Amino acid sequence: MSYLILEFVSTIRADRSGPVDHLSGVDGMTAWVREHAADLGLDPGFTATEELRQETVHLRQAVRALFARAVSPDPPSRADAPDLPAFEKALALVNATALAAPTAPQLSWNGEPALTTTPAAGADESALLRGRLATAAVEFLASPDRSLLRTCQAPRCVLYFVKEHPRQEWCSTACGNRARAARHYREHKK
Repeated sequence: MSYLILEFVSTIRADRSGPVDHLSGVDGMTAWVREHAADLGLDPGFTATEELRQETVHLRQAVRALFARAVSPDPPSRADAPDLPAFEKALALVNATALAAPTAPQLSWNGEPALTTTPAAGADESALLRGRLATAAVEFLASPDRSLLRTCQAPRCVLYFVKEHPRQEWCSTACGNRARAARHYREHKK
């Protein structure tokens, strides 16, 4: 199961050297948006600007603040918990950003009728990008899947994930292996 909004908040990751922000520069943001251009309704030749990158990072922090609230009372991601905006401010930013990019329902018919959402005429690329991301956050957080949102508690992991199995505790097999190895080390170190 893939969620655009999880891909977005996962642009902050961790590797052996520590946290990595894939949106820390214009080139990184351009690459991420191009990789997700179809889901975002953008031209695959998209190129970010520094102003758009900063606005998008600000939106990501707001969404991560909402995710932190959604997983409560479990702890939020360790990546940026101290740097997240206040819940009320984050909620207002996400809602305002979703409103800024008008969309319209459209009917497509490829064998079967299907509802799609298309950007309304006149919206600029910046508003479309941030609006689509904010809308993805609103749709996810208002869905039943929100109750399955978790923070991976494996050592060094900073990701959020959707629990797909009742016994799932980590975002990936690699994180599960790392957590079990760390637990084994702690238990046998004594």
